Parts: sequence; structure tokens; C-alpha cells
Amino acid sequence: MTDRVELPLSGASFGANPSFVELLRRQRPEALPSALQMSGALEVAQGTTVLGLRFADGIVMAGDRRATAGYAIADAKMKKVFAADDLSAIAIAGAAGQAVETVRLFQLELEHYEKLTGDRLSLEGKANRLAQMIRANFPLAMQGLVVVPLFGGYDVARSEGRLFYYDATGGRWEEENYQATGSGAQPAKNSLKKRWRPGLTHEEALRVAAEALIDAAEDDVATGGPDLARGIFPVVVTVTALGATESSDEDVASAVRAVLEARS
Repeated sequence: MTDRVELPLSGASFGANPSFVELLRRQRPEALPSALQMSGALEVAQGTTVLGLRFADGIVMAGDRRATAGYAIADAKMKKVFAADDLSAIAIAGAAGQAVETVRLFQLELEHYEKLTGDRLSLEGKANRLAQMIRANFPLAMQGLVVVPLFGGYDVARSEGRLFYYDATGGRWEEENYQATGSGAQPAKNSLKKRWRPGLTHEEALRVAAEALIDAAEDDVATGGPDLARGIFPVVVTVTALGATESSDEDVASAVRAVLEARS
């Protein structure tokens, strides 16, 4: 008969991390399965840098392709930007598996709402619903599975593109011009600050997004830069009054080459 594992259950025993696995690891590591007896948190794939910006006809959202697990590259071709529905898009950073599941559930909820009511949820309503989903993920975020997306779309009622960003608690804010999140967010935002201007054409917006991701890759090891040799380029989704469309690799490659040629 297996001996019972008796553990103190005071708040001090748990410390800042409420994980039962972490409590066992500190107090009775021999009671854990061998695969969990290692110290430290489990490493999960992390999506890195994504960004969004407004242009004359709507918004552009873009993301690099690298996912990391600690100091290793877990995936060099991860997709982090998705059309949420016909008039909105979502870009993900954070715990990759959890983030992708959040996107799928969000897409499904928007589709279900439209079928149930015969009408689309307003862009503001979509942004609020995503905030609720992130808030519901907060217990997992406390254990390291943080999901921090960007959301944007075309607001039919206001005839303009809009961008929203979030924190791990589900806090939601609207950004007027551009925003970035993920490990390379700061250098990406610095680049956007220099290059963004009101009334950008779609071609100009694509180039600004490509340059911001290239700048992020130069300063952040977790952000993957474009790989011309292997044909790995950022994923870009554009949302206008005509709908949400993903840019072809040829269009993104053209923007990337224009940035690199200007620098050389």
C-alpha cells in the first residue's frame, strides 16, 4: 500500500505559485513522477513578436514565424496571425499551444454567434469577448501559460480600422495608430514610431510592418527574421471593408527585399 503524502497546506507553503506540482517539488520531490522531478518550470513553446498598425483603408497585422522553448527554436514556421472572421484578425504571443486554442475557440464563438443571431457581433463586442476569454485563462497565466494577443478589424459603424491590445488579466485598451506585443515588442514599436504616418497605402503599411519585424529580430534573439534562402517570411493579414485577407509570400517577400535593399 502506498504511503500517504502529507503536506502542510498553509498559504506560506504554496508561496507565490499556487501550483500543487510546485508544492510537491519543494516538499516531497520523491512523490512526483520521474518526468516531473526536475527543478524549474516546464518549458513550453512561446510565440514571440506580433504587431498591428492602421493604414488608410483598415489595419495590417503581422507576426514573425519563430517559436522558442527556452533557448531552443521550437518552430521556425509558426503562424501567429489569423483572420478571426470576415472583418477582424487576431495575432498571438505567449504560450503557443494555449494561444492557438484561444484563437480557435474565438473563431468558433464568432461563427456561432453569427449563425445564432443572423448578424455579426460588433467589433467592440468581439474585443470585449476576447478580453473575457483572456481573463478566464488567468489561472493558467499564473503558472506561466500566458496568452497576450492583439486584435483588430474594420468597424463598419465607424468606417475605419481599429486596434486593441490586452494584458494577461484580460485588461483591454484601444490603440490609435500601432501596437506590438511579445518578446520583441519594444524594438518593433520603436521602428513603428519612426515609420508610421497617417494615411499609409497598403503597400507602404506592408513595408512598415516588415521593417518593424526585421528591427525586432535584430535586437531580440527570440524573434525570427525573414529567411530569404528558405522562403520563410512574416505572416500578414489585412482587414478592410472588403474583408480579411492574408498577403501572399510574394507580396511579403517584395516588402522585405525593399527594406533590405534600402539598408544595403
